[in-house]
Amino acid sequence: MTEFVTGDAVVLGVRPARLPSRALALLIDMVVVGAAYLGISLGLVLATASLDAAAAAAVMVGSFLLVLVGAPIAVETLTRGKSLGKLVCGLRVVRDDGGPIRFRHALVRGAVGVVEILATFGVVACVASLVSERGRRIGDVFAGTLVVRERVSAGRVGAVPPPPPWLVGRFAGLDLSRVPDGLWLAVRQYLTRMQQLDPQVGAAMAGRLAGDLAACTGVAVPQEVPAAAYLAAVVQERQMRDVQRALSAPGAAMAAAVGSPEVSMPGAGSGAAGTTGAGSGSWNARGLGAARGSEPVGPGGAEAGGPGAASTSASTGRASGGGESGKPAATGFAPPG
Repeated sequence: MTEFVTGDAVVLGVRPARLPSRALALLIDMVVVGAAYLGISLGLVLATASLDAAAAAAVMVGSFLLVLVGAPIAVETLTRGKSLGKLVCGLRVVRDDGGPIRFRHALVRGAVGVVEILATFGVVACVASLVSERGRRIGDVFAGTLVVRERVSAGRVGAVPPPPPWLVGRFAGLDLSRVPDGLWLAVRQYLTRMQQLDPQVGAAMAGRLAGDLAACTGVAVPQEVPAAAYLAAVVQERQMRDVQRALSAPGAAMAAAVGSPEVSMPGAGSGAAGTTGAGSGSWNARGLGAARGSEPVGPGGAEAGGPGAASTSASTGRASGGGESGKPAATGFAPPG
């Protein structure tokens, strides 16, 4: 089965970040980094007052590269694509395939950002983000990254469309217990966004999802059923099962609390041969019905000729050692002296 990584989730359920949200996140980051750089610079100026001009300039350049360039690279690497501004705005930097970024991605973005953002005060980055279809700046293009939105408002999340009426209840016999949660998430995201996808891309994605779902259930997709309709029908079947399970849970708990018996033990009745003859034989073979049949049911014991009397006499004979051969039965019981 194809492993559904973050890439599919990015394509289906997460939208690329646009210029306003990215600009706000960058502004927050620049304010924090600028304040840190200003404080460190003042400290270095006081600490390097006794040095010559060349040494002081080298220290200032080193602090610039360390704070304004190295700090954002380190933060994005350690947080897998997040910074303080992106965390506030609900953004994240990911690779083109949707996976988390690494040090080399953050390094390229930070190095290009020196010219693209710091040297031009963000003008080049704004123009590139406006021109790009997915809001990417030049650093994202060279690094192979994309800034996406992690938080989507509830009003934008669409409901799963219902399947065609002729497919309702058709997949009631499917075993859905082996379908992983990641596949369910991908199917639901596809169904809610399939109207926004390109028809050819959507059809290919639906075929792959249907194949993976059929591989988990062990039943092939019917030839006459479209892939998207099959996915919608299976998702609706799972939702119906969840609803039935939720509704039946209180009833099952009440039945367990009351403790109403559903199975009666053979041989526990009046001992009549017409009602417990065959059943007592089967339970006696397991050593269960004999114990019930040997219990007295009245002052005179069990009825004559009944299975209870037979088992009682046999047990008494074996316990007293008075069998037909006159030898005590090997019961492992030693009578008291």
